[in-house]
Amino acid sequence: MPIYEYRCKKCGHTFEHLARTLADGAKTCPKCGARNPVKQISTFNASVAEGPGAGACSTGTCPTGTCPF
Repeated sequence: MPIYEYRCKKCGHTFEHLARTLADGAKTCPKCGARNPVKQISTFNASVAEGPGAGACSTGTCPTGTCPF
C-alpha cells in the first residue's frame, strides 16, 4: 500500500496518508479539517516513476542535484 504526502490548502499542514486503493485519497486535513488537501509529488516518487537515474544531474554542476539536462 503506497503512502502519499498531502498539503492542506487552508492551513499549510503537510501530512502522509496510507492509501488502501487507488481511489483512497485523503479527504480532509487532520489538523484543521479542511476538505480536499493537495497530493504532493515527492522526488523519490518521481524518480521511481520515471526509472533509475531520473532526476539525476548529468552535468554534475546543479546545486540541488537535479536539473533538466
